[in-house]
Amino acid sequence: MDGGYVDCHCHISATEFNEDIDHVITRTREAGVRALISVTEEVSEFARVIQLSKVYPGLVAPCLGVHPVQRSGSQEQRSVTIKDLEPALPLFQKYKGDIVAIGEIGLDFTPWYATSSQQREEQQAVFIKQLQISKEMDLPVNVHSRSAAKVTIGVLKEHGVGRALLHNFAGKPSVAMEGVQAGCFFSFPPAVCRNEQRAKLIKQIPLEYICLETDSPALGPDKYVRNEPENISLACKYIARVKGIAEEKVMEATALNAFRLFPRIKMLDQQTDYSN
Repeated sequence: MDGGYVDCHCHISATEFNEDIDHVITRTREAGVRALISVTEEVSEFARVIQLSKVYPGLVAPCLGVHPVQRSGSQEQRSVTIKDLEPALPLFQKYKGDIVAIGEIGLDFTPWYATSSQQREEQQAVFIKQLQISKEMDLPVNVHSRSAAKVTIGVLKEHGVGRALLHNFAGKPSVAMEGVQAGCFFSFPPAVCRNEQRAKLIKQIPLEYICLETDSPALGPDKYVRNEPENISLACKYIARVKGIAEEKVMEATALNAFRLFPRIKMLDQQTDYSN
């Protein structure tokens, strides 16, 4: 499996892809993407992402996790609770042979989601519980952190979790370097092309700790158009430009980093037959 991109964080089980998933996957393969690490946000998505990994074996690599912001049937987003996590617990065990990581998990202290210290504490409890599961299952974690970069990295360090991807990271470079020292990786989506806000951060993080992601269907090159994994080359081009190195070097390094962080992708790639 030489050459190609690894999309380390996307939502291929999102409803936005329901109508034309086969075409999306075809375009993904044509764009040279060799693996899609597909995360969940809510328990209701778990079965769907597992199903997609069986329909597209060797490409869709599933992660299971409960996100710090929940919808749960209603359109109104709210901070996660321990009750949201409870139905997920037996499923982590049920699907442990199928998944490459625990995710998307983390902290989101955006004021309109986490309006009180109690909500922030409960988010941390849900995050910590899933970190413990990742350690028990010897799996890396795929992490969301918004308005909570320093706390998120602090929790990872406190619980001895070094194998972590901090996706779409927007914290200060000094905080990112704390994460690098703890062994964390950082991924950036095509949306970084829209402005230069992340340039300083990308410049400072060593290439050995950078991965590519699309976060599709969100965070594409155009804010109002559905993002797809085929757009991953745009993130690669941007990182290459900011670092002043060849695009091919970024593609190769980020793929190696992805396989280092998520070693089970290799196993999934070699599997042609999935047993139930």
